[in-house]
Amino acid sequence: MARKGQTKPREIEVDPIYGSIVVSKLINRSMLDGKKSVAQKEIYNAFELIKEKTKEDPLKVFEAALDNIKPTMEVRPRRVGGAAYQVPMSVRGPRRESLGIRWLIFAARSRSNSEYHSYAEKLAQEIIDSSKGEGVAVKKRQDMERVAEANRAFAHFRW
Repeated sequence: MARKGQTKPREIEVDPIYGSIVVSKLINRSMLDGKKSVAQKEIYNAFELIKEKTKEDPLKVFEAALDNIKPTMEVRPRRVGGAAYQVPMSVRGPRRESLGIRWLIFAARSRSNSEYHSYAEKLAQEIIDSSKGEGVAVKKRQDMERVAEANRAFAHFRW
């Protein structure tokens, strides 16, 4: 492990249309093979689809979805006396956002191709479902928090 102290987080520029850092992070995480313009097009198309389907501001729907996806608790392995315990811990702010975006993208990509024709359609539907408290990404958060709750007995090993 590095011994030079904390690394400072990189400055991320806001996206050109919505002026949001979180949307910029979504674009960067969705990007494949360094093709940012393709990722931007898909994200903005997804936001247009959200606008059409919900008749609401897509940025507000996206933020509501992300709030429903972000985990509050997670388990981390801790070795004590030769045994590894799953110790529940609260999730830090930047990691919460990062996990939320990562799970949202994974859930959108895992949707079936027979039902949806483009990544924008898949992402739009996952964001809409997540904003309602449904969807694969929200289930992932609930599963993670359920595991943390089940391992509450090991909370005294927290460091």
